Amino acid sequence: MTARRGDAGLTREEVATLAGVSGSWYTWLEQGRDINVSRQVLAAVARVLGLTSVETEYVFALAEQESAEPAPEREAVPDHLQRLVDALDFPAFIVATDWAIAGWNARYAWLYPRIATLDDADRNLLWLVYTDPELREMLPDWERDSRRFLAEFRAEAGVRLATPRHRAIVERLREASDDFRVQWAELEILRFASRRRMFRHREAGLLAFEHHRLVPSDASDLHVVMYVPVTT
Repeated sequence: MTARRGDAGLTREEVATLAGVSGSWYTWLEQGRDINVSRQVLAAVARVLGLTSVETEYVFALAEQESAEPAPEREAVPDHLQRLVDALDFPAFIVATDWAIAGWNARYAWLYPRIATLDDADRNLLWLVYTDPELREMLPDWERDSRRFLAEFRAEAGVRLATPRHRAIVERLREASDDFRVQWAELEILRFASRRRMFRHREAGLLAFEHHRLVPSDASDLHVVMYVPVTT
């Protein structure tokens, strides 16, 4: 954790003093060493660094999950979940924790036809946002959308960023996309929030959707993403 760029350039020693901890302890915290950390101390450090409430909760979550192994990833979408997505009459798809697209319905294939012909390694929402020119062209607000996606991905991934699957997609994007490298270095963190999104479709023109997401109670490592048409 480091002070924000807009701060007065606090040194480690100054941050430690203001948070009421020793300079050595704070250095160990920055280095990710195996030390006992209470929520109260983390909250004090977060206040000194000027972290937002979302960023502070992210730090708490990392500290609480640090000693636990991430749950194993499932290899396939449950049949009943795919049936649910297929039954929807608007674009919907299913993503894993590394944002690999694990399933989709016919309406999503209409919105983004390439999804059915992509190699498995490329069928990842984050990868496509940063590397597919066709998808970028579909997003009139690409700059805002990409930054928001990346901030949400980082917040959701948490300790999973250390797993092989997550490391692989991050490293692959670092090599493939200058935009990703720049935005990843900004360390933005945001919770998901339903919102209005715009898409530019080759046949239908400019389309407006409400972007929603559900987490199945029996498959919490998967997310169902839905684009509900806005008609007014």
